[in-house]
Amino acid sequence: MYKFLDLLFNFNDGKKINFERSIFYGIFIFFFSLLICNLSFGQLRDSVRVKNRVFDVVYSEKLEQPKVLIYRSINRPQNVTRTGLDFYTEPNIKTSDNNDYAANVWDKGHLAPAGTFTDSIHLMKQTFSFLNCVLQDQYLNRGEWRLLEEQERKWDDVEHLTVKVEVLFNSNSKRLPTGAVIPSHFRKHIYFEKSKKWKCFLFPNSKPTIVWQKNEIVCNNH
Repeated sequence: MYKFLDLLFNFNDGKKINFERSIFYGIFIFFFSLLICNLSFGQLRDSVRVKNRVFDVVYSEKLEQPKVLIYRSINRPQNVTRTGLDFYTEPNIKTSDNNDYAANVWDKGHLAPAGTFTDSIHLMKQTFSFLNCVLQDQYLNRGEWRLLEEQERKWDDVEHLTVKVEVLFNSNSKRLPTGAVIPSHFRKHIYFEKSKKWKCFLFPNSKPTIVWQKNEIVCNNH
């Protein structure tokens, strides 16, 4: 890099790089790195829509979190397990990554549950996209949120469900040093396709103090 800069700016006088030139090089490399980052991702987008066979998501590159995600729960057979699967990033979309979930209380929370897509390894693997991953309190993810997901799979034995999850943020939502912003709440809308009824739930993104049934709220605008 130094030789390149010497040629570019005609600084190669055969002498040892002095303090002033070191500062110049440092500043140049800093702004060059910013340029490369911008070229890699361009302007960060607040709403990127991605639809695949598992979910339909609106993702915020600015927050590095999904904003809204929709999936269907349709009583699929148990053909595969999640053994050996792990979350992966997507090309050309800036998402959270493993660094955001390291050494803290935030789990890699699925919005579309892996356990709902057990009929195909291809479908289950898609649930491990970071597009489908939120910073979720570990006790919520492994507790009442998980129990509601299990209840969905009981309900879908009777009729198919369409599930919409809204990831909510407020003025207290903090950005981690690694880049992702922590959601404040999760709102889940469950539509029973045969009976044409709704159930809605609101969960704070914190350790639960009540059972999931008590998080049910009135469904508005349905």
